[in-house]
Amino acid sequence: MTAAPVPQRLDDEGLRALGLDPSRLPVHVAIIMDGNGRWATRRGLPRVEGHRAGRAAIRRTVEAAVELGIRVLTLFGFSTENWRRPREEVEALCSLYEQVLWEETPELARSGVRVHIIGERSDFPPSLQEAIRYAEQLTSRNKVLHLVGALNYGGRAEIVRAARAVAAAACRGELRPEAIGEEELARCLQTYPLPDPDLIIRTAGEKRLSNFLVWQGAYAELHFTEVLWPEFGRQDLVEALRDYQSRVRRFGGLDAG
Repeated sequence: MTAAPVPQRLDDEGLRALGLDPSRLPVHVAIIMDGNGRWATRRGLPRVEGHRAGRAAIRRTVEAAVELGIRVLTLFGFSTENWRRPREEVEALCSLYEQVLWEETPELARSGVRVHIIGERSDFPPSLQEAIRYAEQLTSRNKVLHLVGALNYGGRAEIVRAARAVAAAACRGELRPEAIGEEELARCLQTYPLPDPDLIIRTAGEKRLSNFLVWQGAYAELHFTEVLWPEFGRQDLVEALRDYQSRVRRFGGLDAG
């Protein structure tokens, strides 16, 4: 089988042709991939078929992120609350993620994509944990795009773990309690030292963060789209970037006018 061509970053002229300002691209884009189940239900299919269809959307989005010059892309695939779903669906999801990591990682490595998984991986089956280690190790030196997969991830749980780590350091005498600030806590988050997301996209029309990057997303711009995740593609990402570039980011400061 002939390998797919490696996606190449568009030059400034190519970005402007898409209506994008090359100097105002977000560094870090995060996406809540929602709507797989609804996509399948509308077609009379089992929910797991929606998750399988979402795999192609992941591939399209990663390729588009490389072309558009995004440096960090975080995809929310499985939350700590998703364990409440039917056992069959959870098992199918774990099996699908394992398959994706084994099958897609060589191509990601060839494209210069680094894979990094955040979340509590110890709850997953050993075979999925091994697939995660494989993907992270094979791509560890890549620098074109840092692809973060949030699996068994919850923002509040992440903050709790970070607070415990800071408290333990204080108990060991490594930190004075009065010296603990945002920077010290941020260093204990799983995304450290990556930059906080500039833009968070949620598909399928829902308008909430659902416990995703609660700390890191404090000043992120939010973009909501009705498009279901299996149908999300390059043009949808471009439209989200245009929306992002239409905003004035003040970070709590005064209006420009």
